[in-house]
Amino acid sequence: MTSPTENKAVIRRFFAEIDAGNLASLDELVDEDYIDHHPPAFPGLPPGRAGLKRLFEIYQQWTPGVHEVLDQVAEGDLVLTRIRAHGPASLPDTGVVATAVHRVRDGKLVEHLDEHEYATRLTQIGVDAAS
Repeated sequence: MTSPTENKAVIRRFFAEIDAGNLASLDELVDEDYIDHHPPAFPGLPPGRAGLKRLFEIYQQWTPGVHEVLDQVAEGDLVLTRIRAHGPASLPDTGVVATAVHRVRDGKLVEHLDEHEYATRLTQIGVDAAS
C-alpha cells in the first residue's frame, strides 16, 4: 500500500504525463478496470483505462493544454486535487478550475470523480444566463 504522499505524487505524474502527450504512461499509472463516475465525455468510449486513453487522444488532437495543480489533500487511498486547466494558444484560455478525487491503489489510479467550474468557460463562449 502506498502512502498518501506517494499517492499525491502519482496524481501529479498523471497530469504531467498527459500534458507531455505521453499516453503510453497510462498503462503504468491507471488500472485496466479504472472507474470514472461521470458519463463518458463522448458517446461510445469504452470503459476503463481504454476509454480514458481514447478521451485524452481526442483532447490532445482538438484542445491540447496543460493542468496546473493548485492544491492537493490526501488521506488513505484518496487524493483530492484542485487543478486549473489551460487550453492551447489557438483557443481562449479558459482557466477552468476542477476538483478531482482519485482513489489510488498500489500506485495506480483505480477510481475518479470530479467537479468542474463551467461558468468561466460558458461566459467566454458567449452564454448569457440573463437571457
